Amino acid sequence: MTMREKIEQAAARYPDQRSAIMPALLIAQREHGHLPGPVLEEVAEILGVERIWVYELATFYTLFHTEPVGTFHLQLCDNVSCMLRRSEELLTHLEKVLRIKKGGTTPDGLFTLSTVECLGACEMAPVLQVGDDYHGNLDIERIDALLARLRATVPETTGADLAAAEPPGE
Repeated sequence: MTMREKIEQAAARYPDQRSAIMPALLIAQREHGHLPGPVLEEVAEILGVERIWVYELATFYTLFHTEPVGTFHLQLCDNVSCMLRRSEELLTHLEKVLRIKKGGTTPDGLFTLSTVECLGACEMAPVLQVGDDYHGNLDIERIDALLARLRATVPETTGADLAAAEPPGE
């Protein structure tokens, strides 16, 4: 099923197409990895809504990305509850072990590190969101274990593997 078909199918559940913008953006982001301008325009065109409405939602919510992000987007809460539970220490540790600063992506494209204002999970502070999953009650050891688990989910690719791979679409 194409992105257009998926969006049209999702939009059919809403009487007002503006209500379908968020589901459509989720579909488009899953399809493209992020939401560059042409994709936002395509979403608006599919739904028959104003482009500004699509742009406003895509740039307001932290779950949408208008720029490319790593395979794993690490979003660390830096609101008061998490700060009181030492999220700043975790950010410093993540920057050190990933060798990137907040807002950066590792050279291999595996991790992007960001902070967010609040994830609404203060009861398990400090909290880190990776994709759709929350990880809470974190400390340095748990962060390191999480990074190891995430790295283990990605198969290592060598230059020989890439050379032997079939070209896309074949």
